[in-house]
Amino acid sequence: MGIFDSQIFQSMIDTPWISRIRRNHGLEHATLHILSKRFPKVNMAGHSDVRGFWILGDVPVEAVQESVEEALKRMLGGEHDLAVHEHCGTNFVTAGILTGLAAGGSMFGVGRSFRDKVERLPLAIMMATMALIFSQPLGFLFQERVTTSGNPGKLKVVGINATKRGRINAYRVITQG
Repeated sequence: MGIFDSQIFQSMIDTPWISRIRRNHGLEHATLHILSKRFPKVNMAGHSDVRGFWILGDVPVEAVQESVEEALKRMLGGEHDLAVHEHCGTNFVTAGILTGLAAGGSMFGVGRSFRDKVERLPLAIMMATMALIFSQPLGFLFQERVTTSGNPGKLKVVGINATKRGRINAYRVITQG
């Protein structure tokens, strides 16, 4: 039995506020997938919380509205894989933690001199590289099992507010459920 299958873990991520953040995060990713197909050359980002999520990018508000609606419809129709996104911060955090631990661990027990540390550098680079390679599928697994949910349940969109963050268009998508 893995940690993701334990009753304690499941009860923790099923608490109402964590579940809501995970479902918003999944809908945010699904929306970004759809927007990215419509606007392939536009840089976009998102951020989720318990009340909804933000979409940042130079796209029209109508496109955000249509993409959110399509994303929710497709997720409710069973396209749960839309909740996982390759550019999610979960992937970057997973990679950072694992590579940092691998590089730091490879320096364990090295002498105090600068030369000792330099001589251990190839090992640190190799260990960090291996950790980076292993972190890619692990980051997707963490997204799928921990930080997002591909099942929006009773989540519904109750509003989209357009604003600016400096020169960047920002859209606050407000959800309930």
